[in-house]
Amino acid sequence: MHGIRPRQKVTQADWQGYMAARAERAQDEMLKRFFDTPMPDPDTPLSEVPMVALDMETTGLDERRHAIVSIGVVPFTLGRIPMAQRRYWVVKPSRPLDETSIAYHHITHSEIADAPDLDDVLDELLTVLAGRIVVVHFRNIERPFLDAAVKARRGEGVLFPMIDTMSLEARLHRQTLWARFRRWLGRPPVSIRLNASRERYGLPAYQGHHALVDALATAELLQAQIANRYTPGTPLKALWC
Repeated sequence: MHGIRPRQKVTQADWQGYMAARAERAQDEMLKRFFDTPMPDPDTPLSEVPMVALDMETTGLDERRHAIVSIGVVPFTLGRIPMAQRRYWVVKPSRPLDETSIAYHHITHSEIADAPDLDDVLDELLTVLAGRIVVVHFRNIERPFLDAAVKARRGEGVLFPMIDTMSLEARLHRQTLWARFRRWLGRPPVSIRLNASRERYGLPAYQGHHALVDALATAELLQAQIANRYTPGTPLKALWC
């Protein structure tokens, strides 16, 4: 997608060391608590991993020029999605809305007029994320946008391991020999967008571009991916990035 830049990379084996080092260096008290919260061991079976699906709506695709307007989170496990624990925030973006972004996420000027700044809900958001593995559909939105937004407000960014359901679909439909053969034949690539991915697993279509709905859709998609392509005993390190 246009405007996406490569971000800092932490290798799979480095995440625990990275989180521990950030806990020692963090100046912001909430960030220190976040990084200091124990995360699941890489060898933990997926059936035992606490997770939280995260989705954001933004004013565009480039975190240098655009901003977050809404956030949805849904804590879950492989066996259960307790919707009572869901959270949803509309936040006032640091950059103005435009007609294109409004048409995309349907959040209007009147909705953000009295919305809080992200900084006002950040402690609550990080409390929900702490100690859980965050699940997203396309980490090149959630990861850089949250990192940049936190850095602008707290003076230090926030990175953490994620499971990316789009990346898991790409492994199956974009990176195999069959996928390369299809490209060689000139056939269009298999869509790995959220609704198209859900359809392949028999999951219902949801109205997209609402952060809470898309977070729920992502949680359900991961459950289906694991049930069909992996096992509950698959270690966390096989999926996180």
